[in-house]
Amino acid sequence: MSFRYDFENNGFVLVKHAFDQDDLLKLEKVLRAFHRAWLEDNVEFYQQGAINSAYLTEPSYLSDEQRLVLFQFIGSPKMAGHIKALFADPLMFVGTQLFFDPFQPEQKNYWHRDIQYGKSLDQQKKALSGPKALHFRIALRDERGIELVPGSHQRWDTEDELVVRCEQEGRTNSEDLKSGVSVPLQRGDMLVFDAKMIHRGLYGGDRFAFDILLADPDPSLKEIIHKNGLP
Repeated sequence: MSFRYDFENNGFVLVKHAFDQDDLLKLEKVLRAFHRAWLEDNVEFYQQGAINSAYLTEPSYLSDEQRLVLFQFIGSPKMAGHIKALFADPLMFVGTQLFFDPFQPEQKNYWHRDIQYGKSLDQQKKALSGPKALHFRIALRDERGIELVPGSHQRWDTEDELVVRCEQEGRTNSEDLKSGVSVPLQRGDMLVFDAKMIHRGLYGGDRFAFDILLADPDPSLKEIIHKNGLP
């Protein structure tokens, strides 16, 4: 069974040892510099529950030389090789994110679809058939990883999934789902998953993961791209 087949059916695929130490050391140095600067500028936000930062390739916290390191990684032959192995069509660069543990160790994680924010349930259903929006997550630490609901990128929630994700009928979005599958990550692993699927991050283990967001070159998605985060 190929990676592409697995992805199309499950909505995610894990590429073990996608990147080696030589690939990661220079990248991690820049990511750590960004994270330190971001934390200094977002102390209150972090203490109030932030679990990720975004727009790393913008000039807000990094020099042009540091930004170039990120772009060289994103556009590297090795990254391109992984993308071409999984997807027949070209993908558009949307942005980047950095995922870390919350300030409060007891903070609960939450089931969600990336398409749910600012949309009604009917709009979310329609968005399932929209353009692909994908996370390419590269782990910089051995960590607990992420929990996903296989196949949910192509279907609507079951009754149990919906009441948990949307916190209906007294349920909470941090409850366990029987349909969830945990995918732990090791340093250098790459997890590719569809942002439309039901998923949640698993905190702990000092997680430090770099996400590259790629999508179908659809005009509707181009509107959300920050132009100063492009090369």
